[in-house]
Amino acid sequence: MPQLRLHCAAPRAEAERLYAVVEALFDEDAFPVSIIEIDEKADIHEVSVYLDDEPTADEAARRLNEAVSGHAFAREIIPETDWVAHVLEGLTPVEAGRFFVHGSHDRDKPARGRIPIEIEAGLAFGTGHHGTTAGCLDMLTRLIAAGKPRRALDLGTGSGVLAIAIAKLAKVKVLATDIDPVATRVADANARLNEAAQFVCAATATGLDSPVFAQAGKFDLIVANILARPLMRLAPKMARIAAPGGALVLSGILVSQRRQVIAAYAGQSSRHVATTEREGWVTILLRR
Repeated sequence: MPQLRLHCAAPRAEAERLYAVVEALFDEDAFPVSIIEIDEKADIHEVSVYLDDEPTADEAARRLNEAVSGHAFAREIIPETDWVAHVLEGLTPVEAGRFFVHGSHDRDKPARGRIPIEIEAGLAFGTGHHGTTAGCLDMLTRLIAAGKPRRALDLGTGSGVLAIAIAKLAKVKVLATDIDPVATRVADANARLNEAAQFVCAATATGLDSPVFAQAGKFDLIVANILARPLMRLAPKMARIAAPGGALVLSGILVSQRRQVIAAYAGQSSRHVATTEREGWVTILLRR
């Protein structure tokens, strides 16, 4: 069944404001909300809310456009096959940590001792090219070298690249969740493509209260590459699903936002261990 999406593009700061407006207007469990980067150089981010039927979309569009000024949310019908409509032609391979992330067009290039991950996502975020994803791959390499996790979570998995990286490096079960069912399908397909399906379980979950988290138990490794504001809002619930002594790898955070994020998690009994910077973005490692 096709899905309906209301979306609006804006610079990062304004997109975060719109994201907060959408969150306040809608029940996120019923209407998944996402914010992703569309164009890093042009500073374009897109806020989306997903719906299932035309009348709901009509009412949602009316409420949104009344609540925001100077922005209009466009409506789009997403066919079920959209997630395979685009490939990553033209993107060069990325080397980050122990990983070599590439598209099918670079499958025959030598990985030079690194672990290859092939990503052919079109509508899901995360190819390894952005500083946040590469920063997470670096941090995961260091973290897993120091001790293998038993149960891992990739929150906001997008293309599944980080879940696949954990699975291939640590050979442990990884729950890969996203609020967007399109991303969940992409992550599952990429896990199979990279022969990691036996370790990666991709699931659509619209909030940390979703039953899928309770069923999985406590995680001793959580990686969340989303954005600073959602990360701070999720801090109390992240603390509840993290095992004692568990590691949290957080990214999607600008250098200027790092202290706020660290403070939010310090208030939930998580101590700061390390911060790395890449291309103006930081990746933060905390411990419960």
